[in-house]
Amino acid sequence: MEIGITSFVETKPDVQTGEVMSHAQRLREVVEEIVLADQVGLDVFGVGEHHRKDYSASSPAVVLSAAASQTKRIRLTSAVTVLSSADPVRVFQDFATLDGISNGRAEIMAGRGSFIESFPLFGYDLDDYDELFEEHLALLLKIRESEKVTWKGGHRPAINNLGVYPRPVQNPLPIWVGSGGRQDSAIRAGLLGLPLMLAIIGGKPTDFAALVQLYKKAAAHAGHDESRLKVGSHSIGFVGENTERAADAFFPSTMAGMNSLGKERGWAHYDRSSYDAARSFEGALYVGDPETVAQKIIHLRKNVGVTRFMLYVPLSTMPHAEVMRAIELLGTEVAPRVREEIAKWEAETEK
Repeated sequence: MEIGITSFVETKPDVQTGEVMSHAQRLREVVEEIVLADQVGLDVFGVGEHHRKDYSASSPAVVLSAAASQTKRIRLTSAVTVLSSADPVRVFQDFATLDGISNGRAEIMAGRGSFIESFPLFGYDLDDYDELFEEHLALLLKIRESEKVTWKGGHRPAINNLGVYPRPVQNPLPIWVGSGGRQDSAIRAGLLGLPLMLAIIGGKPTDFAALVQLYKKAAAHAGHDESRLKVGSHSIGFVGENTERAADAFFPSTMAGMNSLGKERGWAHYDRSSYDAARSFEGALYVGDPETVAQKIIHLRKNVGVTRFMLYVPLSTMPHAEVMRAIELLGTEVAPRVREEIAKWEAETEK
């Protein structure tokens, strides 16, 4: 069971002062967060790609490379790479470079992304949204399997027996498929035998069990070994010494972030009652003291089948010291509890 952090490196206005942090400061902060996550024993850190004013990381590979030489063990992944609007050759080169710098700790999490700013920015048509993803993923996998590539598609110039360099330390370089819960995404990942990362950010997390079974069924149909499949959860949360204080600390930025996005997407107003309902044991927010958060992760593992849990913190903007403390508690208090109980549970179920 792997435990890690996801960050979108947000620079939304501070809910107390209204001040907006510079992109440069937030980028330096997230590198410190990655270094701390490595020091406290977390398994993986993911940085999301965005092309908006209120997010700092348009190039996750560059951010992760800045942390690679300061870390020793933690795996470094995008979360996600917006593959539909990216050149698969360049994506592979960037993460192969990261893999070399980190000596084999890079991963790519490929997805469509939940925002559309990158499409006009890079000259892609939104009408080709799904077709672009399928074509770019196929090319990315082809580059991964072969040093020399011959390729012809509908949205990118052809490649005729050309080498793609550098080659990564890992063979193969891990490529995950990120999904917001669409069945076709889960089926595609299963048929390809790729690890699946689910954004479980609302509703009842155990409802995703059916999607995981669909993924595994598709993988088995394609002849992949089900025992080798990996499933992850990207879930919002915060860890503090005391559950109520953690809940109070995380609420203002969460409400601000949810309502900011809600205005764009037509969501209902997010208030304290919405927040507290999501904090319940069956809810999608992982907020509380280490024992509370650990038990919710264990519940998710046992009932959904996730093998990697990524805590997305912070949502919107929070004081850097509070984020660092949450990362510390996740690594030193939550992760050991989860690993110990899951190891016992797995040993018992194998008897």
